[in-house]
Amino acid sequence: YPIEDLQLEPRTDRQRPALKFMCRDPPVKVQNGDSTQEDLFKNIDMSSVGPLLETWDTLNVYCEVFKLDSFTFDDYVQTLCAASEQVPVQLFDEIHCSVLKILVDSEADGGKVRITLPEIEEEDSDEEDDEDTSAQPTPEPEPKPVGRATRSSLAKLEAERLAAEAAAAEKESEEETKHRAEQLLRDYDWIEHLRKRDFVNGGWERIMVGLLHQLSKNERQYDACEELLLELVPPGFEPSQETVRQRYAELDVNHRVKALQIICMLTTETKAIRGYMEDCSETMTTYRKEKIDWQRQRKQAVEELRHLNEQKKLLLPDNMPPSPPLNPREEEEDVKMTDADDSHISREADGEETEDDPVSTRKRRRPLTAKQRKREEEKARKEKEKAEKTPKGPTQSKQFIKLLKDIQKKEDVVKKCEEEIAVIDNDLREADCPRTRVLGKDRFWNRYYWFERNGMPYGGLPDSSTASADYANGLIWVQGPDELEREGYIDLPTELQDEYKAKFNMTVPERKTMEEGDTSVFNAYQWGYISEPEQVDELIKWLDPRGFNELKLRKELLNYKEKIAKNMENRKAYLSNEDETEKKEESHKRMSTRIRDKTPEIPHYRCLKWENTTALEELGHLHSDPPPPPRSRKQSRKREAAHEAPAPAAKSRRR
Repeated sequence: YPIEDLQLEPRTDRQRPALKFMCRDPPVKVQNGDSTQEDLFKNIDMSSVGPLLETWDTLNVYCEVFKLDSFTFDDYVQTLCAASEQVPVQLFDEIHCSVLKILVDSEADGGKVRITLPEIEEEDSDEEDDEDTSAQPTPEPEPKPVGRATRSSLAKLEAERLAAEAAAAEKESEEETKHRAEQLLRDYDWIEHLRKRDFVNGGWERIMVGLLHQLSKNERQYDACEELLLELVPPGFEPSQETVRQRYAELDVNHRVKALQIICMLTTETKAIRGYMEDCSETMTTYRKEKIDWQRQRKQAVEELRHLNEQKKLLLPDNMPPSPPLNPREEEEDVKMTDADDSHISREADGEETEDDPVSTRKRRRPLTAKQRKREEEKARKEKEKAEKTPKGPTQSKQFIKLLKDIQKKEDVVKKCEEEIAVIDNDLREADCPRTRVLGKDRFWNRYYWFERNGMPYGGLPDSSTASADYANGLIWVQGPDELEREGYIDLPTELQDEYKAKFNMTVPERKTMEEGDTSVFNAYQWGYISEPEQVDELIKWLDPRGFNELKLRKELLNYKEKIAKNMENRKAYLSNEDETEKKEESHKRMSTRIRDKTPEIPHYRCLKWENTTALEELGHLHSDPPPPPRSRKQSRKREAAHEAPAPAAKSRRR
């Protein structure tokens, strides 16, 4: 061991924890979604779950580049589902505008296009060519000799006429079914408007149409862009900026995430993202050097601590505290019993009254008799003699005391080194942004992701407007095997399945059904998730450390187990708080029976609490708002002289 996971014998005593699905078309018929989120999930296709995770991860890992506050995955999904003309959500506008800004620099920064765009064939040049050709005199065609009309010639003419009519009808039908993006962009340069940051009143939506229209000239992106353009600029509507704004507000979540996926993919080739990756790479190199230094110091301190402990062992016998008496309890009991008997006898001899006599309670403060005084003195003398007889422990030498202090100092040094190493490890994890790290794979080649694993703080940026949620994604995501793994390990050819069945009395798909239960994912386009903290322990128990894949996955899960469980608990608390506020609002509405205005109220959405404080701090305005007009130079100089504000501190990602 370890060996190939599927070569281990099947286990019938345990099943993997049941998966939940964030979509309306799960791969298996189950009803186990989050009850708090079911209203949102009924609009999401399984094909959109992967892009949802991909875009959310990109926006949060590079949120400092986009100048966005970090946000939870649940808020992101709710935003894409709920944003509409009636419910404007700041997060929805800010995401699009911030990503578009990365693609093209502003006019103040030179207005350079930071991405590679396919070229559009200019119609102006074609029109000029047509004008040139029409300006030249065309020679009159020579009259064709009129021949005798035959049946074949008439049939040929009829066929040509029908073909021309069919072509014209097909052209008309194409124009009727084709989107009207070209008409919308006829006198509109979307790049120029993006340079000017013209985002208000449907501006960014129209820029999106221009970008998608140009990207559709690329064969690889043609289908996706055409599908979106048909939704945004449909043939039956007037191609105007207001129409595009309304259509984008009515767009469903699946089309929205598809559009976001396209533009987020474009950002990976921009200078801003590339530069951020390079900076993170250099930072990680610095962190690794620091970690090596702290590890060296820790190793040296541990070695010195070992020598000090050896010296302590040598000096310990001479500085040991005295051992206690063998039977101290028996002696004490004997003393107590004799004292009690003596006192009882003496009381009877002196004629004292017992406690039962009420008169005795009034005569407790009378002076001691000579006999009692003598007995007390005798008792004190015996105790003194006993104390003198007990051997006193040897006093600890100065050398031993100094040694103990040195040991304590070295232990503090080791502890400090370990704390610094832990901090650097966390910084390395957060700076590791180029790719999403997978936790591992199980025996059926399903991939397990915990998106807080790298590239971001465990709870999002600490100064985000929703930092109180104290989690980012809060789920373990399970992705099915890719095509090669599925064909090579799960859906084997018949002869290999027969061989496996002869060995384990079942085929691999049968084993998958038995060990995974009723919830499975079968390909890389299908995603399920685990949301309960106790299920993390069940998953760890289900994994077999004797297999190659599950040994690594189990190690990662054990490493992050506490963090995963904590984020899951925080997610449940965050979502349950929303449910409580909704119930309070509903009860308040029921109490107010007299309502004059029957206007529909905006439903309470959690994502409305998000605010882009990062943009407000760094830019002075939101991405979707127009930049403020430039001040006059005199006023700016006066204000700078009056208020010399210190430069804002760099945002720390440490939690």
